[in-house]
Amino acid sequence: MRFNQLILLAALFISPLAYSADSLFGEPVDLNILVPISTLMASPHDYLGKELTVEGTIVSVCSKRGCWMELATDDSFDRLRVKVRDGEMVFPISARGKKAYATGALEAIKLDLEQTRAYLGHQAQQHNKPFDPESVTQAVTFYQLHPYGVEIRDAE
Repeated sequence: MRFNQLILLAALFISPLAYSADSLFGEPVDLNILVPISTLMASPHDYLGKELTVEGTIVSVCSKRGCWMELATDDSFDRLRVKVRDGEMVFPISARGKKAYATGALEAIKLDLEQTRAYLGHQAQQHNKPFDPESVTQAVTFYQLHPYGVEIRDAE
């Protein structure tokens, strides 16, 4: 076998192993401070600015810069966005369906009524659903985790 063929053969065998390996971003996650997303979302004000770790299945990833991903839990409909500054970490789109652990601080994003209507209108447009801005009468607050460490693992 020629050297080039040997290298190609080795790459074919190693590639699946590299693909299935865990991915680490930033600092190590701290599983000692794990808080279920459902607990966190039930009383988010109790966790604002505190260091914590969440775990969930990655259901979506920013397709432009990989600067956020959305985690869902298995036992409820709760979801949480994990967001970094552009370029700080880049989450791969291929991570969808994998399990993620993220350690960081919870942040609140308060929208005014106009911002809420614009946001919900944009969401409706993306999902091809009708939207009446006048139906929105209250501003909303979103919560997201700003992580300093993320670990993505193959789903178990």
